Amino acid sequence: MPVIVATITPKPDKVDEVAEVLTRLIPEVHNEDGCEVYALHKGKDRFVFVEKWRDMAALGVHGGAPSIKALNEGLKGLVTGPPDIQILEALPAGDPAKGAL
Repeated sequence: MPVIVATITPKPDKVDEVAEVLTRLIPEVHNEDGCEVYALHKGKDRFVFVEKWRDMAALGVHGGAPSIKALNEGLKGLVTGPPDIQILEALPAGDPAKGAL
């Protein structure tokens, strides 16, 4: 099950606008087949999605979904560059319930 960490860096004066674009599309993504976790977090100067998908096929469909196309369109001119997207594989350790997403 792939875990994704996607970091989006807004321009300093566009933080609220970026937050609106990102949060508006979350319900649509939550309804996508294979979406297990799609959670948005805010840092000092960035937004970070932590995602978990059933499999790579579901992640692939998500990448071409209308929600992602709308997200990319909505972020034009509001961010410092493209998102940093990391596709990760868990290395479980310790308590199985706490050692992996």
